[in-house]
This record gives sequence, C-alpha cells and structure tokens, in this order.
Amino acid sequence: MVHSARVVALPNPKAGPPVQQAALYPLAPKPVGVLSRGARIGTGIVRQLAPPVLTIAFLLVLWQILASSPTSALPSPLKVIDDSWEIIVNPFKVGNGIDQGLFWHVSASLVRVGYGYILAAIVGIGVGVLLGQSTLAMRGLDPVFQVLRTIPPLAWLPLSLAAFRDGQPSAIFVIFITSVWPILINTSVGIRNIPQDYRNVAKVLRLSPIEFFTRIMVPATVPHMFTGLRIGIGLSWLAIVAAEMLIGGVGIGFFIWDAWNSSLISDIIVALVYVGVVGFLLDRSIAAIGHLLTRGTAAQ
Repeated sequence: MVHSARVVALPNPKAGPPVQQAALYPLAPKPVGVLSRGARIGTGIVRQLAPPVLTIAFLLVLWQILASSPTSALPSPLKVIDDSWEIIVNPFKVGNGIDQGLFWHVSASLVRVGYGYILAAIVGIGVGVLLGQSTLAMRGLDPVFQVLRTIPPLAWLPLSLAAFRDGQPSAIFVIFITSVWPILINTSVGIRNIPQDYRNVAKVLRLSPIEFFTRIMVPATVPHMFTGLRIGIGLSWLAIVAAEMLIGGVGIGFFIWDAWNSSLISDIIVALVYVGVVGFLLDRSIAAIGHLLTRGTAAQ
C-alpha cells in the first residue's frame, strides 16, 4: 500500500518583501526654466567675447606702458583719446572741402570701393566662366593674366591717371584691377573642378546650356566664387586707402596722408582703427552672404 505525500511550500525567511514593479513613464524633456536658459545663453556669450576682450585689454595696457616713456615717438592710448577727442565724438561733422567727419571720409572711400568691386565681380566671374569652360581660352589668356596679376596695385595708378585724367575713375580702376584676379582665378578653378559625372549626367539628360549653367555650374562653383569675392573685397579696401593718399579729395586714405603732413599722429591712429573695423565688417559681410547662398558650404 502506497501513501501519497503532500508537499507544502514554506515561506523563505531570507527572502525580502515582494518588490512592486516600477511604473514606466514615457521619456519627456525636462522643462528648462527661463532663468537657467538665460544663464546658459549668458555663459555662451561670455565664452565668445571674453578672449578677444581680454586680448585687446592686454594689448592696450602693454601699449600704454611702452608709450608712456618721455622718449617714446608714438602717443599712448590715453593721449590718442585726448588729442583726437574732437574727431572721435564728431564723426558726422560736415565742414568745407576735406574738413569732414570720419564717417564721410569712410563713406566716400566705400563708394569708390563699391564701384570698382562690383565691376571686378562682373568681369571676374564672366571671364572666369570662360576660362573654366574653354581650354583654348585658358591657354591663350592664362599666361597674360598670370603676368598682370603680379603687378602691384599702386603701379597701375600713374597709368590710370594718364588715361582717365581724373582721380575718381583712376581710383576705381585701381580697385578693379586689384580685386578682379582672385575672383577670376577662383571662378575658373571652380568651373574646372566640376566632377565629370555631373557633366555626363547633363549630357544624358540633354540639358540646355542655360540649364547646365543654372542647375550644375552655379551650385558647384559658388563656394569657389565666394572665396574669390572675399579675397577681392579685402584687396579692394587695401588698395583704396593707398590710392587715395595719392589722388587726394575726401576719403579715409587722404585723411591719413593729410594727418601725416600735419604731424597729427593721434588722428592717424584713430583713422587706422576705422580702416580696420570697416575692413573686418566688409569681409564678414561677404562671408555671411556666401554662407547663406551656399547653404553653409562656403567658408565663413
């Protein structure tokens, strides 16, 4: 006779209380307060501005120390502000002849740069496209351009004065001949660097010359083109300051030359600050336009 045994489960004294399953909630972004967002933006701004501000402050202090000596030939920053206070606080002064505020001198120079630079952009891009597309044109014109582009800008000024017999068009021509070469060369390089696959696709799709220009050539060349335009605007601003020293009239270049003849070194330093700031803004403006039009592919 077999007796069946009954197994009874006993509670384990070492086991802990039953663990409740944690409730699962969908991940959601942690709300960011206005103060923390403002603090984050402020920290970013400080990180961007602190290095250049500290560098400029260090250079000014160093300049002040070096120029404080009685034997120093150059004025210190505080002496520059004291000597040139009138032209610093009155940039919009309207006087007679060349007795104008610095704003009007810079404006006159920018107008000359604008005329010469726009003309250089039109000619440089047009001829650059021709050189990039035509091997025959490249072989014929490239040696000539390589020689012409090595001539210093001011070397063209006597020739332009003899041709135009007037300072205004002569200065515009000097700006044009200075800035056209980087635009032309970079445009032609961009055209030649168009991948052969793109050209094959254009042939397969039987694109017309206008469609090839707008759909393939322009998108592939614009980054190179804006590199040349950016170099060209910098060279234009350098050339106009030098050219205006010789042609005279209202302009930041002649203002510097007139201050030198009057031994106003502090006025020259203030004008150089204007020249540097305006040149920087011109460069950043062309870079920003290129970055916008090329959707970030152009260097900024």
